[in-house]
Amino acid sequence: MPPGRLHETPGDRRPSQMIMTGLGRDRIRLIAHPFFMMHTLPIPPCGAILAAGGTGSRMAADQPKQLLPLVGLPVLARSCRLLGDLPEVSEIVVVTPSAHRAACEAVCQDFLPAPLLARLRFAQGGKTRQDSVRAGLRALSPNLTLVLVHDAARPLADAALLQRCLERAVQTGAAIAAVPATDTIKEVDEQGRILATPERSRLWQAQTPQVVRRELLEHAFALAEREGFQATDEASLLEHAGIPVFVAEGDPKNLKITRPSDLRIARALLENEKQDSSMKIGHGFDAHRLVAGRKLILGGVEIAHPLGLLGHSDADVLCHALMDAILGALGLGDIGRHFPDRDPAYQDANSLHLLEQVWRMATERGFVLGNADLTVICQQPKLAPYLPAMQEHLARACKASAERVNVKATTTEGMGFTGRKEGIAAHALVLLEKTHAS
Repeated sequence: MPPGRLHETPGDRRPSQMIMTGLGRDRIRLIAHPFFMMHTLPIPPCGAILAAGGTGSRMAADQPKQLLPLVGLPVLARSCRLLGDLPEVSEIVVVTPSAHRAACEAVCQDFLPAPLLARLRFAQGGKTRQDSVRAGLRALSPNLTLVLVHDAARPLADAALLQRCLERAVQTGAAIAAVPATDTIKEVDEQGRILATPERSRLWQAQTPQVVRRELLEHAFALAEREGFQATDEASLLEHAGIPVFVAEGDPKNLKITRPSDLRIARALLENEKQDSSMKIGHGFDAHRLVAGRKLILGGVEIAHPLGLLGHSDADVLCHALMDAILGALGLGDIGRHFPDRDPAYQDANSLHLLEQVWRMATERGFVLGNADLTVICQQPKLAPYLPAMQEHLARACKASAERVNVKATTTEGMGFTGRKEGIAAHALVLLEKTHAS
């Protein structure tokens, strides 16, 4: 085996059974475990690199393609928002040529919300994509162990696609979005003469995002530098180092804007999405009695208090109200229908896990969270210190950025069962929006 290449243990292994056991000096070992066929693994701290290093010379425009307007937003701003809506992504590095950095920064300042700007930083691009992505990798905080690389010129990717790539990479170590080739592909020589026709069933068209464990990408970059190898994307860089890369289902709409015709297609797709958009609104309410001997859990946060809420599960009224609101928007009844209190499987269940199951029902039907507004009605204890953590937990369970979830608390000034400190109640209102890929 050539030095510097990585190897796989012998045997027939299905991709989703592969896990990485550690990076040695120049080698890695892959082992199989059937657990990962049935469970979604938690996604580790993730950083994103947005490759915006192109000059857009083929666009015949007076500015780079990432700065061109696309149905009310510049292309770059759309791609930043896409990554910013992923709760798993804690940091985004935009890699751009030095000549256009000021313009890219101005676009982000003008079109991105403040919470997203706080997660954004810029790095100077290099002469090649490989150089630019490596610059972005160096700019990411060292604690981020998973790296997502996306083309700024692919603003039509959606959250579901990015989520598939993240989950596949966690299972396998490295994964890219790709779609099966639908056209017959020809290999030709310099004169245009056809040399061969590859078997189409084995051909896939690579897209981004491309997601990889950080130590694998750093290893691949180091080997490429030693050997003078230039890759066209991160997958080919990893392949050169002998690191297995797997595909996650891509989307034909996830086109790369390279020529003027691509921009026209993207505009048409987004305009069609606006015309066919579907929004659903749901309201949820829940209340539980306060009793001794139970933990008080609200929004997935355990709160120090002598009393807790009585219920079959952990009695998290905030989660339950949000679950009912989502189910109501989808026309799927209430939580009692899906998680009956007679079922021992839900005894003392973590309501955040139940919320994740409810949210999967929404994503399976093609919805994302537009926003959620929740109110806890509680006389005691005071909840203000806990509200940010509740917001983070609920947003993560709904695969949304924290700014899409608002949590507030109030009292009834001593009136009613909440005012007498007999119980706690919660209201939730949600707006679900249909994604353009559904």
